[in-house]
Amino acid sequence: MTDHTATVTIRDVTPRDGLQAGNPVSSIARAELAITLADAGLAHVEAASFVSARAVPSMAGADEVFGLLPDCGTAWWALVPNARGAEAALAAGARCITVTVSASAAYSEKNVRRSTAEAIAGLADIAAIAQPAGATLDVVVSCAFGSPFDDVSSPAPVIDVVDAALRAMPGARITLADTTGTATPRRIASVVGELVGEARADLGLHLHDTRGTALANALWALENGIRRFDTATGGLGGSPFAPGAGGNLATEDLVLVLDDLGVSTGIDLDAVLRVASMLPSLVGHSVPGRTAAAGPLPLFHS
Repeated sequence: MTDHTATVTIRDVTPRDGLQAGNPVSSIARAELAITLADAGLAHVEAASFVSARAVPSMAGADEVFGLLPDCGTAWWALVPNARGAEAALAAGARCITVTVSASAAYSEKNVRRSTAEAIAGLADIAAIAQPAGATLDVVVSCAFGSPFDDVSSPAPVIDVVDAALRAMPGARITLADTTGTATPRRIASVVGELVGEARADLGLHLHDTRGTALANALWALENGIRRFDTATGGLGGSPFAPGAGGNLATEDLVLVLDDLGVSTGIDLDAVLRVASMLPSLVGHSVPGRTAAAGPLPLFHS
């Protein structure tokens, strides 16, 4: 049964993951989006990615985005691919850093142009830069529940990557990413069941809704003690380097269900829905989030 006394932490990744595969949005607009999400109660927002503007044009100007973010108590997260990105993020004021490594060798080559082993080795370089600065580090393991390249068919490569990542970056937390929406409760259970110790202590999930399974996966995770989730308002997102990648679990969809269960998030659903209503004009198309379309629930007392 769901623990109604639980508090769930949601990191909204709309300004980064939500916008990375689309047409470029100005740095000012991305910063304004991040601030609006913080005003809606999101205590964690992934605001930008310090990657090559040639590789991901929509993420250009990450330093400008961070320069516009206020010191308001919100944890502003920055995604970095390597030590150079970490240096740039710290110089811009970021103190919460995510870095991805992939359980899929093929996806690693496409996403960061390095092998998985090379990406893991790079974690130590990032740690050497970020940890003395007091940064919080989160290793996001891509393709944790299956790969579009058919090279992740069991928990074994995922567990190997998690173990190696924690050796390279001690003290980091782990987030398992369903990069292309291949996760199911069974697959998540099989991976999570192999994790122990530090890897399991503050485990997060980054869920995509390509096959409509994201909310079911989040509810399974909630029932099994996971309290940290990545989402994107409106259900935006998807990796430009992963064939068939759909959008993220919508922030408003997860908050709606958690509110109905009496699980605390600190997030104002109506405020998030107002953000979702503004997104089509920002990105130039409708958003896939179901609650964004249908609205909040009517009252229903048990």
